[in-house]
Amino acid sequence: MPRTDTRGTPQRGAWWRALAAPVVALVIVSSLGVVAAQPGTSAGERERLAGRFRFSSQYLNGDPPGARTLRHIQPGLRRISAWISAVGASAAVGDVAGTGRDGDVCLVDPRDDSVTVRPLPGSGGRYAPFALVPRGLDFDPRTMAPMGCVTGDFAQDGTTGVLVYYWGRSPVLFLRRAGTEPSADAFRPQEVVSPMQVWNTTTVNHTDIDGDGHPDLVVGNYFPDGARVLDTKAADDPRMAMQDGMSNARNAGTAHVLLWASGHGGAEPAAVFRDAPGALPAGVRHGWTLALGAQDLDGDGLPELYVANDFGPDRLLVNRSRPGTASFTLAEGERTATTPKSKVLGHDSYKGMGVAFADLDGTGEPDILVSNITLPYALEESNFVFTRNGPVTDLAKGTAPYRDRSEDLGLARSGWSWDVKTGDFDNSGHPQILQATGFTQGGTNKWPELQELAMSNDSLLHSPLSWPRVKAGDDLSGAAGNRFWVRTAGGRYTDLGAAVGLRQQVPTRSFALTDADGDGRLDIVVANQWGRSTYLHNTGPAGERLALRLRVPTTVPGGTGSTPAVGAKVTVRTADGRVQTQQLQPANGHTGVNGTELLFGLGARTGAPVTAEISWRDTAGQHRITRTLAPGAHTVVLSPAAAAATPS
Repeated sequence: MPRTDTRGTPQRGAWWRALAAPVVALVIVSSLGVVAAQPGTSAGERERLAGRFRFSSQYLNGDPPGARTLRHIQPGLRRISAWISAVGASAAVGDVAGTGRDGDVCLVDPRDDSVTVRPLPGSGGRYAPFALVPRGLDFDPRTMAPMGCVTGDFAQDGTTGVLVYYWGRSPVLFLRRAGTEPSADAFRPQEVVSPMQVWNTTTVNHTDIDGDGHPDLVVGNYFPDGARVLDTKAADDPRMAMQDGMSNARNAGTAHVLLWASGHGGAEPAAVFRDAPGALPAGVRHGWTLALGAQDLDGDGLPELYVANDFGPDRLLVNRSRPGTASFTLAEGERTATTPKSKVLGHDSYKGMGVAFADLDGTGEPDILVSNITLPYALEESNFVFTRNGPVTDLAKGTAPYRDRSEDLGLARSGWSWDVKTGDFDNSGHPQILQATGFTQGGTNKWPELQELAMSNDSLLHSPLSWPRVKAGDDLSGAAGNRFWVRTAGGRYTDLGAAVGLRQQVPTRSFALTDADGDGRLDIVVANQWGRSTYLHNTGPAGERLALRLRVPTTVPGGTGSTPAVGAKVTVRTADGRVQTQQLQPANGHTGVNGTELLFGLGARTGAPVTAEISWRDTAGQHRITRTLAPGAHTVVLSPAAAAATPS
């Protein structure tokens, strides 16, 4: 008890000294992220939840002749060849065949560095798979390799093209020639930037940055510009360096915002993008970016950007753009006495590897989901689920009004995690969460040596000689345990990946979601690293759904019909008061690109109509319409003439 003077009166200051020890202990425990054990999920509930989902699995590609499991890389990196070789698998779905359904997929396979386009099973596509090769452009397969692909209408002419990004060169567009059947000759390759640059790109997003109604490109580069990572003859390349720190590395290649300038269709289609070098704040241009997320968080119709960085803090960028001009400012979270530093948005020291957005609680607002490395006795970081805890107007002041709830929701730990995607796979009205996991697979555990690297002096990290050898046969979290998170009755999530058949034989890098066969259920394409990629056909029981294909008319020379309304936002309200919100941002994540159809689960089959509020932007400003729609699939062509416009 507090000390007293001779008269029995407590001494000045004694009251707080009595409380000092427990307060300090609370702060220390909170700053370390130590929490009480959370309740688990009973076997009975897990079995009940798993009964809501069922997938049939089949491989999409075979084993190519001479399939490899390591890349050919420059001599200075050979001691960590398996580390350098751990990325490059990608899947992007879209309507390449022109069936009106996103039933085609572009696959990047690092085993032979192929980029192939093929119809998904049951999609109605009737063409043979074909490869995309940048013929006629500066391309050397000995020093360049594809890392991912993005589907989209880049020419804005009403047809689906493919963007392929690489290590060793800047991205290439493959645009569909008018009047052709799907084949290699039907796609015209063209440079995205001219002249070609030596970039090492790990992720690309396709979203309308400046609100002019035409999607732009955001390019996330990894190794420094000019570094010839895959050139076996680049023995003394002075530009080649690893990260300049374990938790605040900022020496990567330059991130770019490329604004759409013009396009046209026809026999020789083209699209022009122009670099906006001042769009991103100087302090965020050189993070080691592995994933990009675009989402309108403040309701102005312009997407904010979430940049997920390896070896350094992620960045949330507030969009201040206007048609023809791109501009972003930085917003960061605020720390409290009970918040670990790395749980504050924009101040983490983790390894951001995937990002997605979902309205988890039915509030009508997107939450931000981020994948990190979350392994016990290794780099035990934490995934993030950032939910809003302050006024959205704080974003304009540079404050990110979000707090991390991953621990409360049961989503904090999943493994060495990559892409994260959300979707309603049983049309219940509640989204589930997919996470790709695993790094490099082998028989020798290299975690003890990697942990030593993590504890070493940051000034040594940039040199590959400081890294432990990671070569063929070594293992770093190679068990392919993809996660399928389903919410329990208690509000927390439990992983049912093994129970519903999502486990893979090799580590996965990304997912692409689409209703390939038009049966009203979301299917999954799984892009695997150093193994065959997989198509998971959704055959489980499903409730009613509202499926929306949002389009805007094409306006370019040679264009026909309509093009996806990328960036549009939909809020669906049911008769019983439930609210769901989604935005058409198909390219969010690591290297997986979803279809352009928005699917809203409605639950029990009642046939009752729902109200859909739709907003989108063009050069005239932000438009809004409201439609009453019956359950089922609908295509809505958005016309500003029929909407109320809010001037920019």
